[in-house]
Parts: sequence; structure tokens; C-alpha cells
Amino acid sequence: MIMGAAIATVYFNLQQRHPTLDLPIIDYDLALLMGPMLILGIGIGVELNLLLANWMITILLIVVLFTTSSKSFLMGIATWKKETVQMKAAGKPLESTVPDDGVVSLHEHSSHGVHVEITKGKSEKVSMIKNLRPKELGILLVLWIAILAIQIAKRYTTTCTWKYWVLDALQIPATFAVAGYEAMNLYTGRRVIASNGSDASTHYNVYQLVLYCACGIFGGLVGGLLGLGGGFIMGPVFLQLGVPPQVSSATATFIMLFSSSMSVIEYYLLKRFPIPYALYLVAVAMFAALVGQHVVKKAINMLGRASIIIFCLAITVFVSACLLGSIGLYKMAVKIQHNRYMGFEDMCRV
Repeated sequence: MIMGAAIATVYFNLQQRHPTLDLPIIDYDLALLMGPMLILGIGIGVELNLLLANWMITILLIVVLFTTSSKSFLMGIATWKKETVQMKAAGKPLESTVPDDGVVSLHEHSSHGVHVEITKGKSEKVSMIKNLRPKELGILLVLWIAILAIQIAKRYTTTCTWKYWVLDALQIPATFAVAGYEAMNLYTGRRVIASNGSDASTHYNVYQLVLYCACGIFGGLVGGLLGLGGGFIMGPVFLQLGVPPQVSSATATFIMLFSSSMSVIEYYLLKRFPIPYALYLVAVAMFAALVGQHVVKKAINMLGRASIIIFCLAITVFVSACLLGSIGLYKMAVKIQHNRYMGFEDMCRV
């Protein structure tokens, strides 16, 4: 389902442009820097998921999701207020309109690190070819194939043997090589993360780049540990880094497409799910994602508020926290009632 939704959303986003700049809505430099770290973090998170007890994972799930939803909601309120101030300052009341072929765009970094855009009218829709970056996409595809090959090889290797751990460790140089390549380009000024308003004069120091990579690893670790989509965690992280809401959502989904498709192919080769049922879920998820994208885009164009995306994210995370937390607590109560073992697991025997 995650892969189906990601496919539909990426297809939709490849036809869209950045809300305020002449750029693709997907930030390929950000994806190239943090995507490999996300994949590495997911691998670590999955290993920890096998080791930790279910009640530990449930508590972490509740804490992480409620914290994420709270911060996203507060960020949405701050962005909404900033948009209102900018609209009034620009002399554009909320109910005003512009010509169908016009776009009114204002953007500014707020004190909360939120990049605000106010866009009205029709946003530019272009061909997918114009929004593709072959070099960056090719690097990510090579990494995707390499990590997938490692994961498949691990499945056919006895767990916890030296061969297993060697294969597992190969993910580290592969992911660090790609992220390091992009980090070096950013450090030397050959590339910039332009989606948050950075220009050619922007220089990234080592601390910033390490922080970005650490955020990617943390997002993947949490996603792999708690069984969530990595992009589900990266969206709020991108917002904290000052990336516009539309670009945050598009880039996070683009990264999520790589991680989710890798898992699907791996489990397909191992015959872990019925194909007809999986195709049905993919179709439903793709349809729902396309409908959601069109509805949210219409709402943003009508209201001129990109903060709608942040509120949608906050509500989704909050509902997920309530549902998944409730199920986890119920299972925990059943184990306590039946005096079942609730300690650490032996990942070599799982």
C-alpha cells in the first residue's frame, strides 16, 4: 500500500513545479543527501525491531508519533499565522482572486524555521521530462539495486553468521559513498539545497551536513523500528529544516518510493504475499493518493495556504498514534494477563 501510494504521488509530483521557484517540486539534492541515510537507518531499525520487546516498541511508537504530531500541529499554526500576516501586508485579503494564469507567491523563513509560500491561481504544470534529474536519479537507482542485492543475499544466508554480518555491514559504505558525494558537493558549493531558498552563495558547514545525515538515519531508524514508512518521519524533519510544505511532502514521498519498493520486491522474491491481493491494495492506494493530491492542491489554490499540508500531516500522524498505540497496548495487556515473556528477543532465532 505504501508503495502504491508513493508511485501515484511521485507521478503526480513529477508534473508539478516548486511553488515559488523555477525548480522541480522534488528536491533531488536533498533526496540524494538524506535518502541513502534513510535507507541505512531503516536497516538498523529493522534489526532493532527483532531485538526489542513488543511493549518497548509500542511505547516508542506512542511517544514518537504524539511528539511528531504535536510539533507538526504547532508548526502548522505558526505557518498559518505567518501566511495571514503576509497576505495582509501584501494587501491581498483571503477572499481575493487573481487571473487563472497568474500565480501570487510570497515566501519567507519564519522564526520557527518554517518556509511559507502563498500561492493562488493555477500552478505551472509541465512535462515529467523537465522535472527529472537523470544524474541524481541514476545514482539513487544504482544505490537501490546495490542495497536490494545485499538484502536478498542476506535472506539466503544463515542469520548471525559472519557472512550475514559482512553483508549487513556492506550497506554502510554503499550509503555513505552516495551521501558523502552529495555532501562534498554541498560543502564545496558545487550544489545547493535550493528548495529552501538557498542560492549559489550559500555554503554548508560540516556541522550542518552531519546534522542532515543524522536526521536521515534517525528517520529511517524510527521508521524501520516502528514499522512506519520512512517518508512518514522525514516529512516533519524536512519542515524543521525550512523546506516548503509542498516540497517536503514531495521529496519525502520520492525517497519513500525507493525504500518501499525495495521491501516489496524483496518479499515478492521470497513469496511472502499473495500477488492478486497485493495488486488490489496497490490499486486502491494509488487511487486514494491521486484523489488526495488533487483535493489538497485544490484547497491550497483556493485558500492560498500551504499550511494545509502541515495540518493534514499532523492529523494523519495523530490518528495513527491513537490507532496503533491502542492496538499495541491491548496486545501488551493480553500478554500481561497470560504471564507471557515480555523481555528482549533473540534476533538470531526470530
